[in-house]
Amino acid sequence: MGGALILAAAGAALAVLLAVRLWVVLRPRAAVPRRSLSLLVVAGSGGHTTEILRLLETLSDAYSPRHYVIADTDEMSAHKINSFERNRADRNPSTTFPEYHIHRIPRSREVQQSWPSSALSTLYSLWFSFPLTHRVKPDLVLCNGPGTCVPICVSALLLGILGIKKVIIVYVESICRVEHLSLSGKILFHLSDYFIVQWPALKEKYPKSVYLGRIV
Repeated sequence: MGGALILAAAGAALAVLLAVRLWVVLRPRAAVPRRSLSLLVVAGSGGHTTEILRLLETLSDAYSPRHYVIADTDEMSAHKINSFERNRADRNPSTTFPEYHIHRIPRSREVQQSWPSSALSTLYSLWFSFPLTHRVKPDLVLCNGPGTCVPICVSALLLGILGIKKVIIVYVESICRVEHLSLSGKILFHLSDYFIVQWPALKEKYPKSVYLGRIV
């Protein structure tokens, strides 16, 4: 009986400590001016990469270095990113060597993949995502819906929970999502620091989201 009470007390204390730790990590903090911000961008096949690159066109060179994460089989996104960075460097001749890197992780979910196998493949992707995120230690994660962003954002959150580094997570829902969130959006709505939608109908359904109109 006494042993059970001790275990229960220890479990309760651990739960309280975890709750306090999560509050410390997730609570809003005042922004500190920085000369540059290390940016980790999650790109996905198809329109996701096109949209995220359009968004990056509006960002200054202060967001550097830029780390792109793509699925290991996504050659099209790699080509688009390299082309985007070359064009960016051409527009700014002072940037002789653009500071960007492309990283690959296993794809977390294929189109029409079953839920049980999706859970397993996402865990497998997380196994590679956390070491990558820990090595890069970005200041900001920017993503817009590909399945690959889920393990990356969870890894970024873990960096804060473990006291390694607080990473700001910004999720921009795809312009294609007019009335309903994507699966990634539903998962990351409660984990991101800023959740941006591009249609007023989504803002009405999710009042905590940020509506800025069409931004891509």
